[in-house]
Amino acid sequence: MALQKLPIGIQTFKDIREENYIYIDKTDIAYDIIDNYRYVFLSRPRRFGKSLFLDTLKNIFEGNKKYFSGLSIEDKWDWDIKYPVIKISFDLELRSAKMIRQALVRTLKKNQDELDVKCEINNNVSICFQEFIQAVHDKYNQKVVVLIDEYDKAILDNLDQMDVAGEAREIIKGFYTVLKGSDEYLKFVFLTGVSKFSKASIFSGLNMLTDISLNKSFGNICGYTHNNLLDSFHGYFKDTDMLKVQKWYNGYNFLKDPLYNPFDILQFLGNNKEYKNYWFSTSTPTYLIKLIEKNNYFLPNLSNITVGEQILDSFDIDNIDLEVILYQAGYLTIEKQIEKRRGGFEYKLKIPNKEVQQSLSDHLIDALASKDITKRLSIQDDLYDALEVPDMDNLELSLKSMFDSIPYNNFTNNEIQNYEGFYASAIFIYLQSLGVLIESEKANNKGRIDLIIHMEQTIYIVEFKIDGKENALEQIKQKGYANQYLSQKKDIYLVGIHFDVTQRNISNFEWEKV
Repeated sequence: MALQKLPIGIQTFKDIREENYIYIDKTDIAYDIIDNYRYVFLSRPRRFGKSLFLDTLKNIFEGNKKYFSGLSIEDKWDWDIKYPVIKISFDLELRSAKMIRQALVRTLKKNQDELDVKCEINNNVSICFQEFIQAVHDKYNQKVVVLIDEYDKAILDNLDQMDVAGEAREIIKGFYTVLKGSDEYLKFVFLTGVSKFSKASIFSGLNMLTDISLNKSFGNICGYTHNNLLDSFHGYFKDTDMLKVQKWYNGYNFLKDPLYNPFDILQFLGNNKEYKNYWFSTSTPTYLIKLIEKNNYFLPNLSNITVGEQILDSFDIDNIDLEVILYQAGYLTIEKQIEKRRGGFEYKLKIPNKEVQQSLSDHLIDALASKDITKRLSIQDDLYDALEVPDMDNLELSLKSMFDSIPYNNFTNNEIQNYEGFYASAIFIYLQSLGVLIESEKANNKGRIDLIIHMEQTIYIVEFKIDGKENALEQIKQKGYANQYLSQKKDIYLVGIHFDVTQRNISNFEWEKV
């Protein structure tokens, strides 16, 4: 029996259903949202299935019953009632205020053609949008559905040129605020995006929106669960190491089940199940790299981040919180939700999987440490081999070679070499790029351990010091950093590393096996 086709690159619900592509039924979630809410916002990382879900909603409201045969919503929805749908989406990079306005005009014209409703498009796209909603309502004598895909694209495209990002914010703020003034004509409004901007910037005029991004009932609204793979894709995963698939691509979490990014899984299956970077490579996070460079961010913090509820509602271009944007963009995800004693929640974040861990680290190395990819690959191989054996002499040589590879101009015109955090960050991103488990700044009752590296048979406990300040190895021993790992029945190595700021390299490498 032939396998159902893989919907690689297909975000059109009609095509998936007509041409018998695999479809993971999300219509029960769609019905729940439609039945309980009127104005809805959903934040998810890029290429996570938001566009397909939005197109599914479009077909529901248009009453296209034939596409829903056998799906959860088939017997719940009144298919005799059909609603006109305005769908706003952007598919090109928008690098100026002029391009943003042109994109809004194009999407309005497209909707006018599809709904056969004409109204004048003048220089003020917000006024045009408002008139269009009313004209659609009057023609069809039915309330209007508005679906907006990637509402924040115009801003995110310009985080490397903040003046344009500021203009973009004002343009789209005025455009989306039209929705509040059109309430009497609207049946349902659904916005998707990568980021939830603060109420003061974008949503000040849209306080009626319900944000379902971290509503546990809708945690699986986008993405594939592991059971989805075993059930709907089982023919494609015959004789596949599913634990390895999970390690590479599973791990996203929005307070329900661990999820796979659909883009990853479809590309993986479509490329003969080769384990490599698919999702990450579709958009190099240039703006993230620039933020990290600008703020001298302590990269080991990536392995130990807890944030408050600001991940729901704190993104603003005038005050960018790096951890928040890393989460919202998909480079970090939720490990667990923690209820605070005084009320409210905190969220412990993590890098979701091996693909993101390796790929993000490689990009950080290329941007901050060395653009010599051949040299980077050689150092990565040497480091991994030395840690796996273990071979402490070669570990020392590999780390020294790593610092030798950092271009001199990375140190000029700043004092970065005087900060212990720079050296720790450089080592951290190299180690993280290996795909091994790393913990940083982990507390015990006597202090914080700089770095813990977990290999299959070995644990490395690492302390960093600048020049001759204190003794790193002695600190590890005196504070009993190894005690909490003795029960794991693994070899434990204590490693003290001292840096010389004049040589910009390791001056002393001491180790001891427990």
